[in-house]
Formats: sequence, C-alpha cells, structure tokens
Amino acid sequence: MVDKIIIFSGKQYSGKDTAAKIMLDKLPDYKRCAMGDIIKITYGKQHNLTYEQIEANKAKYRAGLIELGNRGREQDQDYWLKKILEQDGNIIVTDVRVPHEYEIFKNAGAITIRIEADRELRQKRGGQLVGEDDITEIGLDNIKDWDFVIDNNDDYHTLVKNVEEIIEQINK
Repeated sequence: MVDKIIIFSGKQYSGKDTAAKIMLDKLPDYKRCAMGDIIKITYGKQHNLTYEQIEANKAKYRAGLIELGNRGREQDQDYWLKKILEQDGNIIVTDVRVPHEYEIFKNAGAITIRIEADRELRQKRGGQLVGEDDITEIGLDNIKDWDFVIDNNDDYHTLVKNVEEIIEQINK
C-alpha cells in the first residue's frame, strides 16, 4: 500500500508535470504515478513489458492500453484510482483532474497541490488550448482546500523556488 501521496492539479500547460518533475528530482523516495501510468504498469506486468518499453512504443500498445483502461473502469469506476493507492512506497500523481479523483486521494491523506497559470501564458507554452470547458479542465476550479497553490506565471527558476518551499514544509 502507498505510504505518502502528493497530487498535482491544474489546467493544460499550467506546469503540473514540470513542477512534479522538480519535486521528484528532490524527493528520491517518491515515484511518479500518473493516471495513465498505472494502466501502463498493469499492462506491462500482463505482457512482460517494462514501462519504458511501452513508453517507447506507445502507438504499438495504444489499443491494448485503451482496452485495459476501459475494462478496469467497467468493473469499478474507481478501479484505477484504487490501483494507484495499492502501489508501494511514496507516489506523486501528476494529473488529478476531476472532483471524484480529488476526493479519493484527499480522503487517502494526499497532500494536494494546485498549479495556476494565466491562459495567455499557458497558450504560449502549449499552443492551441483544447477542450477548455471540459470537466477535465474546469472540474477542480472551485476547490478551495488545496494544501498548496503555486502561481506559475513566472520563469522556471521561480517555479523551482516555489516547489522547494513546499518540499521544506512537507518535510517538517
């Protein structure tokens, strides 16, 4: 079972993955486990493949990954969330997007981090913003009880500083 959980949320191109990578580099006892990662890990175990092999050949395995993901959700809408919580050690989930996921992880004791960035800056980072009114983009906009909120409207150095400050608080 998972020991400690840190979750990241934010809109597309807000810097969730970048902030999580900074944190992972500074917290070597944590491992990344995004929502899609747990499906890849499970698929890999079933087909004797490493995560890296799947990542290097995503197109080759895409249909099987989709099928496995759907099969799990057919059994239980929380199937993949539970699989994440069954991981050993400390994990960082980089892509929590909807209220139900947030609640599951919050109830499991997760430290919650929201990354905020202005629309114009996010568009510069990623190009066209797609599906901005989708639940996966707006579903957590009204959550007010984040443990930490990072304003990521500045440069990379400032983001590193902000993440390091959170790490200091987490380690207290």
